[in-house]
Amino acid sequence: MALSGLEIYKLLPASSKDPEVKKHGNCKECGFPTCLAFAMKLGQKQAELSQCPYVEEESKAQLEASAAPPIRLITLSGDGHKLEVGNETVLFRHEKTFYHQPGLFVRVKDTQADAAEVAKAVGEYTVDYVGMDLTLDGVAVEADGGDFAATVAAVKEACPLPLVLLTEDPVTAEAGLKAAEGIQSLLWAATPENWEAMAKLAGEYKVPLAVHVDGGDVDALAALAEQVQGTGVEDIVLDPGVRDHVSSLSVFTQLRRLALKKNERKVGYPLIAFAGDDPVLAGQHIAKYAGFVVVDGFSPGTVYPLLVMRANIFTDPQKPIQVKPGVYEINNPKPSDPLMVTTNFSITYFSVANEIESSGIPGWLLVADAEGMSVLTAWAAGKFDAERIAKSVTSTGIGEKLDHQRMVIPGHVAVLMGELEEELPDWEINVGPREAVDLPNFLKMQWG
Repeated sequence: MALSGLEIYKLLPASSKDPEVKKHGNCKECGFPTCLAFAMKLGQKQAELSQCPYVEEESKAQLEASAAPPIRLITLSGDGHKLEVGNETVLFRHEKTFYHQPGLFVRVKDTQADAAEVAKAVGEYTVDYVGMDLTLDGVAVEADGGDFAATVAAVKEACPLPLVLLTEDPVTAEAGLKAAEGIQSLLWAATPENWEAMAKLAGEYKVPLAVHVDGGDVDALAALAEQVQGTGVEDIVLDPGVRDHVSSLSVFTQLRRLALKKNERKVGYPLIAFAGDDPVLAGQHIAKYAGFVVVDGFSPGTVYPLLVMRANIFTDPQKPIQVKPGVYEINNPKPSDPLMVTTNFSITYFSVANEIESSGIPGWLLVADAEGMSVLTAWAAGKFDAERIAKSVTSTGIGEKLDHQRMVIPGHVAVLMGELEEELPDWEINVGPREAVDLPNFLKMQWG
């Protein structure tokens, strides 16, 4: 169970009965003024135990057990691809952030003639979204009466991503594990009837094991996970066996709350969800609170919005998506082509860059470091001012690439024009449109 701040304090040097240890109490080497302050931060998971160099070994073991993440980290891997889920510490992203986005898998069956072709398409699928490459995470191969081992081998050959092996038969499962050798797969599923044999396979092949009960019985699921864990299998995934919207939301939320709020270690594992061909249900599972989401069938039109939704939910709300500051060349610009300025907030950058590209007019885009804020927000916060823009001009050396000294700033910060002329006295400062959508007409009128 998690320890309170006062319980942690009793295990720190200031409370030690050993005089040699106690003398280091309140030493401030951890960065906090007292051991009590450090203990309170540890209890709130806002500090690391490693910050205290003098904690006793016996106390350290107890504190480390208490400080372990409430949801175990599970890792799957393929040929150069790794997926990590778990280690979450909050129910809502605004409380802190979500750390590991759920894996999105496409299901194929061993009776499916095009299983390898679907797997190949899954492995090759990628889409650019505000500078991020969004991809799927793997293929779930289901035993449905065909040649399971052969299908697993074919999928593995066609797709370098991790696999989920779907079967409740231990013999079939072992054949699939052999065929998936070299891939860190997830084995589904241990049930009340087969858990001993499946746990043995998971231990032998060193793969995570999903435990499954029907009907969302949380107590039965926790008991089954505890039995499997008792065999030495530590990497466990939970499948509560609910497949509809209402039951899934209720049971998944209950399991997440038990793990985070009650620190119930028996259910402190990632969850696997099966959304079928329902993208709305898949989206619900991404938000609440699956670690693995399995969908039926591969369609770019369906998976793209799911990937975008996942990227947005699992972005740290305190760290805006941003691009690297610097100079970006659009439409192969020449030294005589225009120079425009914007901030490094991803959505702002891509809005401006896309409009310049669509205009057909070559141009240089100077992206200033505004700590990931949009133009108006950064200006209001003092992160996008004349000094920063001038510093970007100097540090990038953009002036040496141009045969002119003419710059276009966003219309929303026209107020910076005079200050920029003081910072860059040799430059001509022009005020551009307020909205990126008006850039093509502006450029054609000024530079076309």
